[in-house]
Amino acid sequence: MDLSVVIVNFNTKDILRDCLKNILNMEINLEYEIIVVDNGSSDKSAEMVKEEFPNIKLIAGENVGLAKGYNVGLKNSTGRYVLYLGSDAFPQNRTLDGMVSVLDDDQSIGIATCKLVLRNGMLDLDAHRGFPTPWTSISHFIGLGKLFPKSKLFNQYFLGYKDFSKPHEIDLCLSHFMMVRRSIFDYVGLWDEDYFVYGEDVDFCYRTKKVGYKIMYLPMFEAVHYKGASVGTRKETEDISTATKETKIKMSSESIKAMKLFYEKHYKNVYPSFVTFIVLFGIEVLGKIRNANWN
Repeated sequence: MDLSVVIVNFNTKDILRDCLKNILNMEINLEYEIIVVDNGSSDKSAEMVKEEFPNIKLIAGENVGLAKGYNVGLKNSTGRYVLYLGSDAFPQNRTLDGMVSVLDDDQSIGIATCKLVLRNGMLDLDAHRGFPTPWTSISHFIGLGKLFPKSKLFNQYFLGYKDFSKPHEIDLCLSHFMMVRRSIFDYVGLWDEDYFVYGEDVDFCYRTKKVGYKIMYLPMFEAVHYKGASVGTRKETEDISTATKETKIKMSSESIKAMKLFYEKHYKNVYPSFVTFIVLFGIEVLGKIRNANWN
């Protein structure tokens, strides 16, 4: 098997249907499989997949979180490459074949992503990120990156100084379109299930880079990304998301937990204690601001 497409779904039945149709209707010159892991959806997503796509491998269970869902999908897959795809992501023709070809030609690449485009035609910059070091995060959240989008000093968060029209190395990409060389898991282990949702991709990319593999941004290939359809906290999909207020509050809280978790796992012992205090205090403040928006 060349490629395993793993989709972890949570309450996006109609969008998931479109996602699956998009893949099945593409011209793909690869031997591939699609695996849907349904995380306890209450909107009959699992029933829809079973009835309308009987040839797709479906694994339905309780909501175990995104990272654990990814591991479930991985363990039930057989491809040389695993594409983690959001149910709200739509690769264009040639994207899957082209990316597999690039990874076949360059064994130093462990992870690759493509150009992700939002529904409004703008780039999804979260697919083109730098690691969230204290300076990178602070300069981003106080707005320096927006003021100086092309600055290597002030916009390390989105790596805005790089040429987005040409293939190049990045630090991390979204797990909603992440093609992973299967052998990577032998070196870095599985997805870290301490992350329920958010942060799992940052952590996985960090560990991949640490063992010496490259993470590549390949803008000659493209996918449309609705962004945040299941979590309901993104303005890009507020008109189509069916997420409840309870889900939105939980997801907002989980994003803050993920920031803390990543820092404590990877940076706490790297930076002086006063830096750690500033970072964790800043995360707490950000959490209170976000929670206030939902209460």
